[in-house]
Amino acid sequence: MDVVNVLKINKHPTLYKRFPEILSVTNTSKRQANWLVYGKHITTDNIDAINGVALSAIEIVAAWKVGSYDAILIASELTLEHQQRVLDQQLDFAYVSDIPDLSMPGIVVLDMDSTAIEIECIDEIAILAGVGEEVAAVTERAMLGELDFEQSLRQRVATLVGADAAILTQVRDTLPLMPELPQLIATLYHYGWQVAIASGGFTYFSDYLKQQFNLVSATSNTLEIIDGKLTGKVIGNVIDAKSKADILLALAEEFDIEPHNTVAVGDGANDLVMMDVAGLGIAYHAKPNVEQQADVAIRHADLGAIICILSASLAEQRLAW
Repeated sequence: MDVVNVLKINKHPTLYKRFPEILSVTNTSKRQANWLVYGKHITTDNIDAINGVALSAIEIVAAWKVGSYDAILIASELTLEHQQRVLDQQLDFAYVSDIPDLSMPGIVVLDMDSTAIEIECIDEIAILAGVGEEVAAVTERAMLGELDFEQSLRQRVATLVGADAAILTQVRDTLPLMPELPQLIATLYHYGWQVAIASGGFTYFSDYLKQQFNLVSATSNTLEIIDGKLTGKVIGNVIDAKSKADILLALAEEFDIEPHNTVAVGDGANDLVMMDVAGLGIAYHAKPNVEQQADVAIRHADLGAIICILSASLAEQRLAW
């Protein structure tokens, strides 16, 4: 575990000065609060703007820091009008009534492409193989859930037939990690959690991430390579939506983790089944249909937001003031 990367969760004097009203809140009110607003440096102007569109003002009952994020616990109902104004302020929110307990053993299973990393590997491979536009169009429809994932994956991989396998190394050597991925993983390890990847992408990249971050598991699809060339085929069964859900449940059983303390994070329709079986399903910078079906949607923050959400389960944070 890289201690330098751990996102510290603690109270902070600047939040006391910014929101002095939290000093007079009872512990009972703090325990009963169910909404969290979080983001980089939440100001009183942000709160005033959020309150400006609703009949009733939100009631701040606790506040703490998660790395560079501010986390604000709200006792009152965060109405749809409030929620939209939170997003307008480039902040995020979450309903935290029954979230997994960060102080107990747990696991986060991440999608890879456009979740753990910033790219869709199949699209980048296709560009180097000269079929980028054709493949990207199919990827977009698959992410939206308009196409059967396995059929669409095999269709995209088939366009790569005859391409030099060296292009995989080109993509991997410049693999862009999603912002705050190392911090997320380091913090989860700090709290005794496990981290895994379940992906419809390819083992060439997921195995690399598994080794780099010492993940407990990284499961994805294997591209067939013969004589240094891609054959346009995938070896074995395709990792689809059901497979991802099965992986999460199997890992929870392997590590003796309560189902409630499992988290699934993804951005596409292929992640929805995994999100549904998890204790908490998080849509990360996702397609609108995925946001609507997930328990929580992270729209503005980076991956450290997952720790912001889970931090609300720590009683000492709620009762810090």
